[in-house]
Amino acid sequence: MQEERIDWPNGAKMALSVVVNVEEGSEMTVARGDKGMEPVDELGIHIRAPIRNYGNESNYLYGIKAGAPRIVKLLRAYDIKASWTVAAMSLENHPEIAEAIAELGHEPVSHGWRWVHQFKLDEDAEREFIRKAVASIEKTVGVRPYGWLSRYFHTDETRRLLIGEGFAYHMDDYSGDVPYWDRETVPGKPLVIVPYQLDNNDMKMWTDPALTPHQWLDYAKANFDQIYREGEEGNAKMMSLGLHLRIIGRPGRIWALEEFFKHVRAHSDVWVTTRHEIAQHFAQVEPA
Repeated sequence: MQEERIDWPNGAKMALSVVVNVEEGSEMTVARGDKGMEPVDELGIHIRAPIRNYGNESNYLYGIKAGAPRIVKLLRAYDIKASWTVAAMSLENHPEIAEAIAELGHEPVSHGWRWVHQFKLDEDAEREFIRKAVASIEKTVGVRPYGWLSRYFHTDETRRLLIGEGFAYHMDDYSGDVPYWDRETVPGKPLVIVPYQLDNNDMKMWTDPALTPHQWLDYAKANFDQIYREGEEGNAKMMSLGLHLRIIGRPGRIWALEEFFKHVRAHSDVWVTTRHEIAQHFAQVEPA
């Protein structure tokens, strides 16, 4: 059986895609007209009632106030070029995050207009949701997004709508370790799919049973080492590392991210880059 592989620029043994998710400031709350509170919560408390969960809202705000500066500091110190999957409303409510993305020269990826369940929208509403996100992110960051990540699920129409709105790639996919073409959604207009890895995501430190920072670091390093080893054998692939401001940005966890970055920088021939650059490279070496 032949392994999947890709030739990276300058003979790199692997590509590393660091993804910083920004959902804080657009999560569900009755204060924004939602029917209830945000269910994703480190408190572990979710009540199906139209009341505000002030504690969880403050937990999300921690990501903006304290988590983001720590993450930005490490990205800059270790010269890590990241893709920021941003909910557009989050950047409108917290423009300092948009300014940091622009100042770093990193890539904004659309995580929707808000961090809500896009799959519940009909086609017209989803198209408007996509367009609103693009216009907002372009205004706050200064460049439009070319990639898309939904909240959990996408609809049967999502990729067709993304193609129509000028997106270069879609990342709601967990099927492999190299990009590939979706040639079926719109015949004659293929879309690059850049797979994501959920198993490395720092959200695993929130889920029950959750990983400790030590366990998460060990797993992320083991993933990196395996992908790197396969690259040395001639089967180069990519690794994704998903982060959240309110999770890895905590003082008891941020050290694990720094240790991972140290591990990365101890290796040569690693292409640390954005998902858009990965999609563009793939389109060059594997033309549709």
